Amino acid sequence: MRKFILMSILILVLDQASKLIIVSYIPYESYVSITSFFKLVNFHNSGAAFSFLHNSGGWQRYFLILITLLAIIWIIFMLMKNQDKLILSVGLLFILGGALGNLIDRIRLGYVIDFIYLHIDNWYWPAFNVADSAICIGAAFLIYDMCKRRNYE
Repeated sequence: MRKFILMSILILVLDQASKLIIVSYIPYESYVSITSFFKLVNFHNSGAAFSFLHNSGGWQRYFLILITLLAIIWIIFMLMKNQDKLILSVGLLFILGGALGNLIDRIRLGYVIDFIYLHIDNWYWPAFNVADSAICIGAAFLIYDMCKRRNYE
């Protein structure tokens, strides 16, 4: 289990380091085109996923910090309870690393730094970051684990 906890720490470090690099080289609300469909940007998201609650007057910062802290406690509880379930544990640890990365931003800055921006023609996917990617990968592991166990029951 200790090896897997290092995975969460690695995700956290990659997330924070990548955000630090972006903020150092790309001004706020600016971008650098990498390909015709991929830009590096410096966006601030004070809301949740897809900027939900972004313009809510500030209360959402504390609400999202509280929700994240509760989720982290739940993840740690689930990890202790399910140490023998590898796929489930890996999924939870990806989510934990991502949650910690975005939590640090929210506490320190009041917003999350998003910098990966994908688009096809005029269709843009909301900007995201390493932490968001880790949370999505972790969720995919959880779904896979749930489907796998469901097929064996």
